[in-house]
Amino acid sequence: MKSTLVAVAVMAALCTGGAFAQAPAAPKSASKAAAAPAKAVAQAPAASEKTLYTQSEYDLVLKDQLAHGQKDTPELRNTLKEKLNTLLLLSGEAKKEGLDKTPDVKTQIDVNSQNVLANAYITDWIKKNPVPDADLHKEYDRIKSQIGDKEYKVRHILVKTEDEAKEIITELQKGAKFDELAKARSEDPGSKEKGGDLDWNAPANFVKPFGDAMKATPKGKFTPQPIQTQFGWHVIEVDDIRDAKVPTFEEVKGQLEERMKQEWVQRHIAELRAKNGL
Repeated sequence: MKSTLVAVAVMAALCTGGAFAQAPAAPKSASKAAAAPAKAVAQAPAASEKTLYTQSEYDLVLKDQLAHGQKDTPELRNTLKEKLNTLLLLSGEAKKEGLDKTPDVKTQIDVNSQNVLANAYITDWIKKNPVPDADLHKEYDRIKSQIGDKEYKVRHILVKTEDEAKEIITELQKGAKFDELAKARSEDPGSKEKGGDLDWNAPANFVKPFGDAMKATPKGKFTPQPIQTQFGWHVIEVDDIRDAKVPTFEEVKGQLEERMKQEWVQRHIAELRAKNGL
């Protein structure tokens, strides 16, 4: 390779920060006046035929960009080639000046090298030691019990004070329509214009006082007393109740594994630290 592993790590770090993001295309509807100055702007040069980088270095940086959401286009590839050439050109000049031998730079190189090795170790360890199925099943059962076996289609009206909530309950008891009161008085911008509709949800999706009130309210009824949460005071109406559609373990196993990887790795790191007296 033409550069060290450290140089590859630096390139990857530069890529991750969005340094190689593509510029957005000009809108087709741009006016002539707005488009005119663009003619005077020099076009970006095509990628140089000469390269200072290896194919493996280029593949690494391209893979990183695609993993961070960039689209694989000729423009992106040309940009990467130019950036890599510039990076390696400058790093080569730094070596000519002996900057890689200065204490501060040597320390930075060492730290970056250790970071690359640490990441490589974690990647390799998690491949060899995936999260155990027993742990995945335990987490699945915990989430499933939290969700419960019922889903509720609810509406709510959120107000600032208990007195306002009591006034709304009185109006509902007199025959006022819930959706009309929600549109007129609710402080929740997300559901106000929909008549307070929150669609189908499990109680666990809400803060506990709200979820508990959902479960305690019969279908077609509203809460006889205001419900207080950190957001204010709620009046809740349960429009419908149905059996919860909980996905099977196999359907969510991949998501659970991704979710638990960090905890699994942290547990391993804690064991390593304890083993080494840290």
